[in-house]
Amino acid sequence: MTVRRVGIVAKTRLERAAEHLSTIAEWLEARSVQPVFDPDTALLAQAAGAKSRFDVVDKDRLANEVEMVVVLGGDGTLLGMAGRIGQSGSHIPILGVNFGSLGFLTEVTLPEIFSSIEATLDGRAEIEERMMLRVTVEREAGVVADRVVLNDVVVTQGALSRIIDLSVTVDGEFMMRVKADGLIIASPTGSTAYNLSAGGPIVHPQVDGLTITPIAPHTLTNRPVVVPGTSEIRIRPFLRSEQDEIFATFDGQSLQPLKNEHTVFVRRAHHPLRLVRASSRGYFQVLREKLKWGET
Repeated sequence: MTVRRVGIVAKTRLERAAEHLSTIAEWLEARSVQPVFDPDTALLAQAAGAKSRFDVVDKDRLANEVEMVVVLGGDGTLLGMAGRIGQSGSHIPILGVNFGSLGFLTEVTLPEIFSSIEATLDGRAEIEERMMLRVTVEREAGVVADRVVLNDVVVTQGALSRIIDLSVTVDGEFMMRVKADGLIIASPTGSTAYNLSAGGPIVHPQVDGLTITPIAPHTLTNRPVVVPGTSEIRIRPFLRSEQDEIFATFDGQSLQPLKNEHTVFVRRAHHPLRLVRASSRGYFQVLREKLKWGET
């Protein structure tokens, strides 16, 4: 596929990235590739004195206007753009440049920016397909929310709520009634995020599975379970009173209040995310560097 337009998205108000935006845009233009910024990133570039001519496209439309996206920021910035790519049904690759504190997904470093972009433009880059999740919140009247996420959907309590009560079904078979602070349904990519903090397993990104992890369960025998990636998971909340609050949170980017009449459905999305990897590091090296995993 010939890449003629590259989207550039920076974390909002990330001034450290501003000086690099103009350089990236000029580098792309020198190769007859049109840089396309979202409005917030365009403001950053202009504030840094960018001289390049670039198009400006809203983030929600960006995935359909370009053949590749470069994200400058942390994992949260990449998750936000990944969700938009998944929602659009696009197959474009995304390259994350780390400006955050962890950068497990945005693993490309500043010195690697241009070599990584060039390898992607030339078709030489290592691109991993990462499972995404389609999450719908439904009731009898229809669909209340419909999201595509890369990491996870979390059903959790509000700030003043008590332990919440959830019923979980996998492929139509009742799995468990869990009383806990919440429940995480994670993709393999999301296994190293909130799932890991809640005691769930690390799942290699090429494993075709979904992880169901209770958060601080009232019954200690409610342990994390990995189910096939083809599974359909259903979650029903049971609220005791009108004062109770339960939310479904999508990749930590947005949330949906839940009521007793709601059911949360989690399935594998139709299309995976195409994530550009840094060729110099393997998955287990990233685990060791970012999570200090396996160190003695």
